[in-house]
Amino acid sequence: MTRLAAGIWVSAYLTRLRLADIPVFVTARGDATAGAVLVKLNTLDGQAKVYQRSFDLMSGERTWVVLAEGEDAAVEAALARQRSFDPDLWIIEVEDRQGRHLLDEPGLSE
Repeated sequence: MTRLAAGIWVSAYLTRLRLADIPVFVTARGDATAGAVLVKLNTLDGQAKVYQRSFDLMSGERTWVVLAEGEDAAVEAALARQRSFDPDLWIIEVEDRQGRHLLDEPGLSE
């Protein structure tokens, strides 16, 4: 399967979130072709999670896994560390009190 360019995937993801009335912001714009994407879910109660795409060697599928979670400041520190390793990284911040991120919907694991 051909991998979708990061910029196109991000654009589609932002559109899906906006159609669901879930606030979303691009806090770091990465490489449009091959930049990795991290999604920060801010539940607006001082807590947050960061998701990253991972390749499952057993099934061959790409899945979303939690990279960091906890207090928002600690999650922001983890994002800063990741950004220092990878300047081409996309960081998308989703703000939803209900914890919705839509990453489990069909088509978003591509």
